Amino acid sequence: MPIDAPPADDAPLLLTADALARLLAVSKLSIWRWRSAGKLPTPVRIGGAVRWKRAEIESWIDAGCPSCR
Repeated sequence: MPIDAPPADDAPLLLTADALARLLAVSKLSIWRWRSAGKLPTPVRIGGAVRWKRAEIESWIDAGCPSCR
C-alpha cells in the first residue's frame, strides 16, 4: 500500500516492529537500532509490547524521516 493512500478500514492503528519494518522495507534489526538512536518516533508501550502509532509514522515519513531526538 503506498504511503499516500489512506489506510484501509481494517489497517491497524498501532504497528509492531515487524509491520513497521515491512512498511519501511528494512529489517526488524534496523527498526530496533533506529529506535535506540532516536531516529524513529517514540513508540507506545502496552504491557510489555512496543508499538508505533501509524499516524505518527506516516507524518514522520511525510516530513522526510527527520531524527526524533
